[in-house]
Amino acid sequence: MTSAGAVPQWLLSLAAAATMFAVMLDLGTRLAPYEYRSAWNRPGPLVKGIFLSLVGVPMIVIVVARAFGLPRAAEVGMVLMSIAPGAPVALRRALGAGGNTSYALALQVALAVLAMVTVPLSIALLDEVYAGEASVEPWRIALQILAAQLVPLALGSAARQHYGARLDRFAAHLGRVTTALLIVFVGIVIVDVWGVLAQARLRTIAAIAVACAIALASGHALGGPDPSERTTLAASCAARNAGLAILVASVNSASAAIVATLLAYLFVSAATVTPYLVWRRRGTKGR
Repeated sequence: MTSAGAVPQWLLSLAAAATMFAVMLDLGTRLAPYEYRSAWNRPGPLVKGIFLSLVGVPMIVIVVARAFGLPRAAEVGMVLMSIAPGAPVALRRALGAGGNTSYALALQVALAVLAMVTVPLSIALLDEVYAGEASVEPWRIALQILAAQLVPLALGSAARQHYGARLDRFAAHLGRVTTALLIVFVGIVIVDVWGVLAQARLRTIAAIAVACAIALASGHALGGPDPSERTTLAASCAARNAGLAILVASVNSASAAIVATLLAYLFVSAATVTPYLVWRRRGTKGR
Protein backbone atom coordinates (compact mmCIF):
# COMPACT_ATOMS: atom_id res chain seq x y z
CA MET A 1 0.00 0.00 0.00
CA THR A 2 1.29 3.46 -0.83
CA SER A 3 1.46 5.81 2.06
CA ALA A 4 -0.75 8.88 1.76
CA GLY A 5 2.18 10.97 2.94
CA ALA A 6 1.41 11.77 6.56
CA VAL A 7 3.18 8.66 7.82
CA PRO A 8 6.38 7.16 6.33
CA GLN A 9 5.79 3.98 4.31
CA TRP A 10 8.25 1.98 6.41
CA LEU A 11 6.51 2.95 9.67
CA LEU A 12 3.08 2.04 8.34
CA SER A 13 4.32 -1.34 7.07
CA LEU A 14 6.16 -2.07 10.33
CA ALA A 15 3.10 -1.18 12.43
CA ALA A 16 0.86 -3.39 10.29
CA ALA A 17 3.23 -6.37 10.45
CA ALA A 18 3.80 -6.08 14.21
CA THR A 19 0.10 -5.71 14.95
CA MET A 20 -0.99 -8.64 12.80
CA PHE A 21 1.74 -10.89 14.18
CA ALA A 22 0.71 -10.01 17.75
CA VAL A 23 -2.99 -10.61 17.01
CA MET A 24 -2.36 -14.07 15.56
CA LEU A 25 0.13 -14.99 18.30
CA ASP A 26 -2.45 -13.95 20.89
CA LEU A 27 -5.12 -16.06 19.19
CA GLY A 28 -2.75 -19.02 18.98
CA THR A 29 -2.16 -19.05 22.73
CA ARG A 30 -5.84 -19.76 23.33
CA LEU A 31 -5.79 -23.37 22.08
CA ALA A 32 -3.30 -26.22 22.01
CA PRO A 33 -3.19 -28.10 18.68
CA TYR A 34 -5.20 -31.07 19.97
CA GLU A 35 -8.04 -28.73 21.05
CA TYR A 36 -8.84 -28.00 17.41
CA ARG A 37 -10.24 -31.53 17.13
CA SER A 38 -13.65 -30.55 18.47
CA ALA A 39 -14.15 -28.36 15.41
CA TRP A 40 -12.63 -30.76 12.88
CA ASN A 41 -14.74 -33.62 14.25
CA ARG A 42 -17.83 -31.66 13.20
CA PRO A 43 -17.04 -30.73 9.58
CA GLY A 44 -20.58 -29.53 8.79
CA PRO A 45 -20.30 -26.06 10.42
CA LEU A 46 -16.79 -25.60 9.00
CA VAL A 47 -17.86 -26.46 5.46
CA LYS A 48 -20.82 -24.11 5.79
CA GLY A 49 -18.57 -21.33 7.06
CA ILE A 50 -16.02 -21.88 4.30
CA PHE A 51 -18.67 -21.86 1.57
CA LEU A 52 -20.39 -18.75 2.90
CA SER A 53 -17.12 -16.85 3.30
CA LEU A 54 -15.56 -17.85 -0.03
CA VAL A 55 -18.65 -17.97 -2.25
CA GLY A 56 -21.60 -16.37 -0.49
CA VAL A 57 -19.97 -13.08 0.50
CA PRO A 58 -18.52 -12.31 -2.97
CA MET A 59 -21.94 -12.98 -4.50
CA ILE A 60 -23.60 -10.66 -1.98
CA VAL A 61 -21.06 -7.91 -2.68
CA ILE A 62 -21.40 -8.18 -6.47
CA VAL A 63 -25.21 -8.02 -6.32
CA VAL A 64 -25.18 -5.03 -3.96
CA ALA A 65 -22.52 -3.15 -5.95
CA ARG A 66 -24.49 -3.65 -9.17
CA ALA A 67 -27.76 -2.66 -7.46
CA PHE A 68 -26.21 0.63 -6.33
CA GLY A 69 -24.80 1.29 -9.80
CA LEU A 70 -21.33 2.03 -8.47
CA PRO A 71 -18.49 3.27 -10.65
CA ARG A 72 -16.22 0.51 -11.95
CA ALA A 73 -13.35 1.31 -9.58
CA ALA A 74 -15.61 1.23 -6.53
CA GLU A 75 -17.16 -2.06 -7.59
CA VAL A 76 -13.73 -3.60 -8.21
CA GLY A 77 -12.55 -2.44 -4.78
CA MET A 78 -15.57 -3.95 -3.05
CA VAL A 79 -15.23 -7.24 -4.89
CA LEU A 80 -11.50 -7.35 -4.17
CA MET A 81 -12.22 -7.10 -0.45
CA SER A 82 -14.94 -9.73 -0.70
CA ILE A 83 -12.56 -12.39 -2.09
CA ALA A 84 -10.07 -11.86 0.76
CA PRO A 85 -11.40 -14.03 3.63
CA GLY A 86 -10.35 -14.35 7.24
CA ALA A 87 -9.97 -11.05 9.12
CA PRO A 88 -7.90 -11.85 12.27
CA VAL A 89 -8.87 -8.66 14.12
CA ALA A 90 -12.58 -9.33 13.60
CA LEU A 91 -12.03 -12.89 14.78
CA ARG A 92 -10.41 -11.64 17.97
CA ARG A 93 -13.32 -9.30 18.57
CA ALA A 94 -15.81 -12.10 17.94
CA LEU A 95 -14.13 -14.27 20.56
CA GLY A 96 -14.40 -11.40 23.01
CA ALA A 97 -18.14 -11.36 22.32
CA GLY A 98 -18.59 -15.04 23.09
CA GLY A 99 -17.49 -16.67 19.84
CA ASN A 100 -16.56 -20.35 19.79
CA THR A 101 -12.76 -20.53 20.10
CA SER A 102 -12.11 -23.92 18.51
CA TYR A 103 -14.54 -23.24 15.66
CA ALA A 104 -13.19 -19.73 15.09
CA LEU A 105 -9.54 -20.77 14.92
CA ALA A 106 -10.25 -23.88 12.83
CA LEU A 107 -12.23 -21.72 10.40
CA GLN A 108 -9.43 -19.14 10.32
CA VAL A 109 -6.84 -21.79 9.49
CA ALA A 110 -9.03 -23.34 6.79
CA LEU A 111 -9.75 -19.97 5.16
CA ALA A 112 -6.09 -18.95 5.30
CA VAL A 113 -4.90 -22.14 3.63
CA LEU A 114 -7.65 -22.06 1.00
CA ALA A 115 -7.01 -18.38 0.26
CA MET A 116 -3.60 -19.32 -1.12
CA VAL A 117 -5.52 -20.91 -3.99
CA THR A 118 -8.83 -19.05 -4.11
CA VAL A 119 -7.44 -15.49 -4.19
CA PRO A 120 -5.27 -15.97 -7.33
CA LEU A 121 -8.09 -17.92 -9.00
CA SER A 122 -10.63 -15.23 -8.10
CA ILE A 123 -8.35 -12.53 -9.53
CA ALA A 124 -8.11 -14.47 -12.80
CA LEU A 125 -11.91 -14.84 -12.89
CA LEU A 126 -12.43 -11.14 -12.18
CA ASP A 127 -10.09 -10.32 -15.05
CA GLU A 128 -12.50 -12.10 -17.36
CA VAL A 129 -15.52 -10.31 -15.90
CA TYR A 130 -14.01 -6.83 -15.86
CA ALA A 131 -11.72 -7.26 -18.90
CA GLY A 132 -8.73 -6.31 -16.78
CA GLU A 133 -5.09 -7.32 -16.63
CA ALA A 134 -4.64 -7.84 -12.90
CA SER A 135 -2.69 -10.79 -11.53
CA VAL A 136 -0.93 -11.90 -8.40
CA GLU A 137 1.63 -14.65 -8.01
CA PRO A 138 0.39 -17.40 -5.67
CA TRP A 139 3.69 -17.31 -3.80
CA ARG A 140 3.05 -13.70 -2.75
CA ILE A 141 -0.31 -14.66 -1.27
CA ALA A 142 1.18 -17.74 0.41
CA LEU A 143 4.08 -15.75 1.89
CA GLN A 144 1.76 -13.08 3.29
CA ILE A 145 -0.58 -15.67 4.83
CA LEU A 146 2.26 -17.71 6.31
CA ALA A 147 4.11 -14.74 7.81
CA ALA A 148 1.08 -12.80 9.05
CA GLN A 149 -1.25 -15.62 10.10
CA LEU A 150 -0.16 -19.24 10.15
CA VAL A 151 3.34 -18.94 11.65
CA PRO A 152 2.39 -16.77 14.67
CA LEU A 153 -0.77 -18.84 15.18
CA ALA A 154 1.30 -22.04 15.20
CA LEU A 155 3.85 -20.54 17.59
CA GLY A 156 1.14 -19.49 20.04
CA SER A 157 -0.60 -22.85 19.83
CA ALA A 158 2.67 -24.73 20.35
CA ALA A 159 3.40 -22.58 23.40
CA ARG A 160 -0.05 -23.38 24.81
CA GLN A 161 0.53 -27.10 24.36
CA HIS A 162 3.99 -27.00 25.91
CA TYR A 163 3.30 -24.71 28.87
CA GLY A 164 -0.41 -25.28 29.47
CA ALA A 165 -1.84 -23.19 32.30
CA ARG A 166 1.61 -21.75 32.99
CA LEU A 167 1.16 -19.66 29.83
CA ASP A 168 -1.88 -17.83 31.21
CA ARG A 169 0.05 -14.96 32.76
CA PHE A 170 2.07 -14.39 29.60
CA ALA A 171 -1.08 -14.65 27.48
CA ALA A 172 -2.78 -11.98 29.59
CA HIS A 173 0.16 -9.60 29.10
CA LEU A 174 0.22 -10.43 25.39
CA GLY A 175 -3.47 -9.64 25.11
CA ARG A 176 -2.93 -6.19 26.60
CA VAL A 177 0.05 -5.52 24.34
CA THR A 178 -1.97 -6.63 21.32
CA THR A 179 -4.84 -4.31 22.24
CA ALA A 180 -2.40 -1.41 22.61
CA LEU A 181 -0.82 -2.19 19.23
CA LEU A 182 -4.25 -2.29 17.61
CA ILE A 183 -5.15 1.12 19.03
CA VAL A 184 -1.86 2.64 17.86
CA PHE A 185 -2.14 1.05 14.42
CA VAL A 186 -5.71 2.26 13.89
CA GLY A 187 -4.59 5.76 14.87
CA ILE A 188 -1.70 5.64 12.39
CA VAL A 189 -3.95 4.40 9.60
CA ILE A 190 -6.57 7.09 10.24
CA VAL A 191 -3.92 9.82 10.12
CA ASP A 192 -2.25 8.36 7.05
CA VAL A 193 -5.23 7.54 4.85
CA TRP A 194 -7.81 10.15 5.82
CA GLY A 195 -7.28 12.09 2.61
CA VAL A 196 -7.53 8.97 0.47
CA LEU A 197 -10.52 7.66 2.41
CA ALA A 198 -12.34 10.93 1.83
CA GLN A 199 -12.29 10.14 -1.90
CA ALA A 200 -14.81 7.34 -1.40
CA ARG A 201 -18.26 8.53 -2.45
CA LEU A 202 -21.22 8.47 -0.09
CA ARG A 203 -23.01 6.03 -2.39
CA THR A 204 -20.02 3.68 -2.21
CA ILE A 205 -19.99 3.85 1.59
CA ALA A 206 -23.74 3.12 1.67
CA ALA A 207 -23.28 0.12 -0.64
CA ILE A 208 -20.48 -1.24 1.56
CA ALA A 209 -22.64 -0.83 4.67
CA VAL A 210 -25.53 -2.69 3.04
CA ALA A 211 -23.28 -5.51 1.78
CA CYS A 212 -21.64 -5.90 5.20
CA ALA A 213 -25.01 -5.91 6.95
CA ILE A 214 -26.35 -8.62 4.62
CA ALA A 215 -23.17 -10.69 5.07
CA LEU A 216 -23.43 -10.27 8.84
CA ALA A 217 -27.08 -11.32 8.86
CA SER A 218 -26.35 -14.28 6.57
CA GLY A 219 -23.59 -15.53 8.84
CA HIS A 220 -25.80 -15.16 11.89
CA ALA A 221 -28.77 -16.87 10.24
CA LEU A 222 -26.75 -19.77 8.84
CA GLY A 223 -24.41 -20.18 11.77
CA GLY A 224 -26.39 -23.05 13.23
CA PRO A 225 -27.97 -23.59 16.65
CA ASP A 226 -24.78 -22.90 18.63
CA PRO A 227 -24.85 -19.16 19.53
CA SER A 228 -21.06 -18.99 19.79
CA GLU A 229 -20.63 -20.37 16.27
CA ARG A 230 -23.24 -17.97 14.90
CA THR A 231 -21.32 -15.02 16.36
CA THR A 232 -18.06 -16.27 14.90
CA LEU A 233 -19.41 -16.90 11.41
CA ALA A 234 -21.31 -13.61 11.26
CA ALA A 235 -18.20 -11.58 12.12
CA SER A 236 -16.06 -13.62 9.73
CA CYS A 237 -18.46 -12.94 6.85
CA ALA A 238 -18.87 -9.22 7.46
CA ALA A 239 -15.19 -8.39 7.96
CA ARG A 240 -12.63 -9.21 5.30
CA ASN A 241 -8.85 -9.50 5.25
CA ALA A 242 -7.69 -6.04 4.19
CA GLY A 243 -4.06 -7.18 4.19
CA LEU A 244 -4.66 -9.62 1.34
CA ALA A 245 -6.75 -7.15 -0.64
CA ILE A 246 -4.18 -4.38 -0.25
CA LEU A 247 -1.40 -6.76 -1.29
CA VAL A 248 -3.23 -7.51 -4.56
CA ALA A 249 -3.92 -3.80 -5.08
CA SER A 250 -0.27 -2.88 -4.46
CA VAL A 251 1.10 -5.54 -6.81
CA ASN A 252 -1.17 -4.28 -9.59
CA SER A 253 -0.67 -0.55 -8.92
CA ALA A 254 -4.37 -0.06 -8.28
CA SER A 255 -5.90 3.37 -8.77
CA ALA A 256 -6.53 5.75 -5.88
CA ALA A 257 -10.28 5.13 -6.25
CA ILE A 258 -9.83 1.38 -5.72
CA VAL A 259 -7.55 1.94 -2.71
CA ALA A 260 -10.07 4.40 -1.26
CA THR A 261 -12.79 1.75 -1.60
CA LEU A 262 -10.63 -0.87 0.15
CA LEU A 263 -10.01 1.48 3.06
CA ALA A 264 -13.66 2.51 3.19
CA TYR A 265 -14.64 -1.16 3.31
CA LEU A 266 -12.21 -1.74 6.17
CA PHE A 267 -13.67 1.01 8.34
CA VAL A 268 -17.33 0.59 7.37
CA SER A 269 -17.21 -3.17 8.02
CA ALA A 270 -15.70 -2.54 11.46
CA ALA A 271 -18.45 -0.02 12.21
CA THR A 272 -21.09 -2.49 11.01
CA VAL A 273 -19.79 -5.38 13.09
CA THR A 274 -19.34 -3.39 16.30
CA PRO A 275 -23.01 -3.03 17.38
CA TYR A 276 -23.63 -6.67 16.51
CA LEU A 277 -20.75 -7.82 18.72
CA VAL A 278 -21.90 -5.53 21.55
CA TRP A 279 -25.35 -7.15 21.32
CA ARG A 280 -23.86 -10.66 21.29
CA ARG A 281 -21.58 -9.87 24.23
CA ARG A 282 -24.53 -8.66 26.27
CA GLY A 283 -26.46 -11.78 25.35
CA THR A 284 -23.56 -13.95 26.49
CA LYS A 285 -23.41 -12.21 29.86
CA GLY A 286 -27.15 -12.63 30.27
CA ARG A 287 -27.04 -16.39 29.85
